[in-house]
Amino acid sequence: MPEQNIFQPDPKLSRSSYISSIQQYEELYKLSINHPEKFWNNVVKQFHWETPADSKNFMTYNFDISKGPISIKWMEGASTNICYNLLDRNIKNGHGDKIAFYWEGNHPEDYTRFTYRKLLEEVCRFANVLKMHGVNKGDRVAIYMPMIMETPIAMLACSRIGAIHSIVFAGFSSDSLAERMKDCQAKVLITSDGAWRGEKLLHLKDICDHALEKAEELGHHVETCIVVKHIHRVTAPKPELIENFTVDMRDDRDFWWHDEMEEAEPSCYPEWTSAEDPLFMLYTSGSTGKPKGVLHTTGGYLLYSSTTFKLVFDYKPGDVYWCTADIGWITGHTYVVYGPLANAATSVMFEGTPFYPDNDRFWQVIDKYKVTQFYTAPTAIRSLMKFGDEPALKHNLESLKILGSVGEPINPEAWLWYYKVIGKEKCSIVDTFWQTETGGHVITPLPGCTPMKPGSASFPFFGVKPMLLDEGGKEIQGEGEGYLVFSQPWPGMMRTVYNDHKRFEQTYFSKFPGYYCTGDGARRDKDGYLWITGRVDDMLNVSGHLMSTAEVEAVLTEHSRVSEAAVVSRPHPVKGESLYCFITPNQNETFDKQLIDELKVLVRERIGPFAQPDAIQHAPGLPKTRSGKIMRRILRKVAVNDRDVGDISTLADEQIVEVLFNNRPSK
Repeated sequence: MPEQNIFQPDPKLSRSSYISSIQQYEELYKLSINHPEKFWNNVVKQFHWETPADSKNFMTYNFDISKGPISIKWMEGASTNICYNLLDRNIKNGHGDKIAFYWEGNHPEDYTRFTYRKLLEEVCRFANVLKMHGVNKGDRVAIYMPMIMETPIAMLACSRIGAIHSIVFAGFSSDSLAERMKDCQAKVLITSDGAWRGEKLLHLKDICDHALEKAEELGHHVETCIVVKHIHRVTAPKPELIENFTVDMRDDRDFWWHDEMEEAEPSCYPEWTSAEDPLFMLYTSGSTGKPKGVLHTTGGYLLYSSTTFKLVFDYKPGDVYWCTADIGWITGHTYVVYGPLANAATSVMFEGTPFYPDNDRFWQVIDKYKVTQFYTAPTAIRSLMKFGDEPALKHNLESLKILGSVGEPINPEAWLWYYKVIGKEKCSIVDTFWQTETGGHVITPLPGCTPMKPGSASFPFFGVKPMLLDEGGKEIQGEGEGYLVFSQPWPGMMRTVYNDHKRFEQTYFSKFPGYYCTGDGARRDKDGYLWITGRVDDMLNVSGHLMSTAEVEAVLTEHSRVSEAAVVSRPHPVKGESLYCFITPNQNETFDKQLIDELKVLVRERIGPFAQPDAIQHAPGLPKTRSGKIMRRILRKVAVNDRDVGDISTLADEQIVEVLFNNRPSK
């Protein structure tokens, strides 16, 4: 059993770490739960506040919907500017010439670096560009960008003037981008002409053009599109692909980034915002299929992103930190941009892939920059394991002291390979559990103090109070398994769903009144370690990308030949989970390879390539109760070819189960 394997932190790491023993952790944890204002005030003092926080109103909340609207507020009445704290404050503290980012492009020959002073100048220039285009405090700015330096510059420029950024991962389709721009009522869209992903050329501006047209059809007009000219300034893996590369620029709407920046002033006075003013929204899939705009606010997110980064990665001056996540996801927001910059950290920002030009690219980059903390996804680790140890052994990885895992639970086999081959059995592994909604790590080992169990997220971070509940809402004490909930807020958690507070209350607080419900299950072992067991709702986690079954089903049933669709997850050796789809064609329609191919293309176009199903099966009917509810537990059994389906007596047609097993695709 994995929980019987315990790996102690390296003694050298423990001696130098911020939290160096379990006893120290437990004392600080009790303080953070019982006296949160006292614990977090020690963090508040590290930052600049134009209006200081009132200790009487430091934290107010209501988690119980029966007692009134759900409400979470931290430091209400205080004011600050997060960009000022990340850049100006660090420069005043003597870090102006310190490297903020080493940028490493898709091709190893493409790289640059930005100091804190240079970053501030560029951020101020672009903040002035946004103001020239009529962007004011509270306006929404959509960002659809690759991992280039203009992405954090755009984010920080928004925060400097009090605008709210809404980043859409540049792997989403034009439909997904249009829907998100319409929902947040974006005034401006920022993108690039394109991007390289290994040897593949992505035409990002073309996708944006389609999205802007679709947003108009949905009734929303985006006034301005600012475009970074990126493709021709970097090494082209396939030069022939850009020989005739052109971008359509509409005179009354589209502007080149470099032209706009040329005349912009390199200074911009910060807009002081209230601690509870919105900082950004980030769309995540919902169980109804409609994406929801998770809203994070300024003050609490600053405290939480900075503290989790510092303590979970044990970041010290002189370290070089690298998070491989795309900024389009919450991991990129918190642990590529906001958390590291709040700590005056030096980070690597990476545009490439683990496999280009060779499958040792990650290890080559760690060696090149002497990375000390490395944070990546289990999917990437499992993909790299396939190539054996040799690619990693070609490079000097001795600089590493902490390894991180994010996006999904890491399986023990991948954990052990990561620990032994990459970490040389001296690096602590921080297997972090958190969500877009939580803003930062909520359950995680701490590198200098937590004995590690492969696959366990271990213990809660400071200020976080997890509980396990059974189906009836009763707390499970000691060993056991149940719904993972939290009974009190922490500074970095979401405040609402943008423009839909009722949905916020319904999604997270209605199932168990008085608790924030994560939608995940967990178990607690005899030593008190927490193990995340996966989603308990109709959500899928594919390569760390969370999506709803309803979202995929809605797209599948758009096809003119499809009558009904049902989607479940199936375990996948690399991606963790994959999509397994059951399709009922319309009467007199055939189920054939053409339909399968068309459905895969449809999902790619409507949601994005990461959502493409791995398996699509013919289902003449679906296992439904007499009331018409689809029994997904049976579909999950069919997906993995497990005939132990349990009681099926409540089905309207029991025979359909055998039909579905017989119809399973051969692969």
